[in-house]
Amino acid sequence: MSISENLQNIKSSLPENVTLVAVSKTKPISDLMKAYNAGQRIFGENKIQEMAEKYEAMPKDIQWHMIGHVQRNKVKYMAEFVNLIHGVDSYKLLKEINKQANKHDRTIDCLLQIKIAEEDSKFGMSAEDASILLQSNEFSELNNVNIIGVMGMATFTDNKKQVETEFKFLKSIFDNLKTLNSKLLTISMGMSRDYKLAIDCGSTMIRVGSSIFGVRNYQ
Repeated sequence: MSISENLQNIKSSLPENVTLVAVSKTKPISDLMKAYNAGQRIFGENKIQEMAEKYEAMPKDIQWHMIGHVQRNKVKYMAEFVNLIHGVDSYKLLKEINKQANKHDRTIDCLLQIKIAEEDSKFGMSAEDASILLQSNEFSELNNVNIIGVMGMATFTDNKKQVETEFKFLKSIFDNLKTLNSKLLTISMGMSRDYKLAIDCGSTMIRVGSSIFGVRNYQ
């Protein structure tokens, strides 16, 4: 199957309210252009440097999503062009994004990353942290960031029931946070192996890489 065929297959199965982020990390620009030429305009990267290089080289109607863990000292390298930052897991990071966005006179959309998995390796804030953040005075003073939803990563397991429970947990957190902030629209959850389940549980944005581009080469 080609990249364009993979894309068409996935897109044809998605409900209208679900956004597909093509996770292009580690993939060469030639692969991204195949997806671009097949109509894909939203790409997700997990390394800011790699994303910035691809941004420079590729058409400017692409939306770039930062889906990996964000180090504060690297925010400045993407503040000029990034469309959505999925992994905001602290007020300190949000404050830095606000500062860098302000320098470029723009407002950057962000998702609060909520820790829903049991694995220690996963980043994210608790539901309580997110709730406190959205109601804080400090947050209300940040004029160059826009929290539009939440993101979560389920435990990497073959236990479908556990993954489903974690996805439903994120959906319930989203529903609670939405009562505090009506601007929340996006639930980013689900990847190649579990996006169909994620959509059933309320996901509005899925992050799919290997099902589009093939298995990643981490050399």
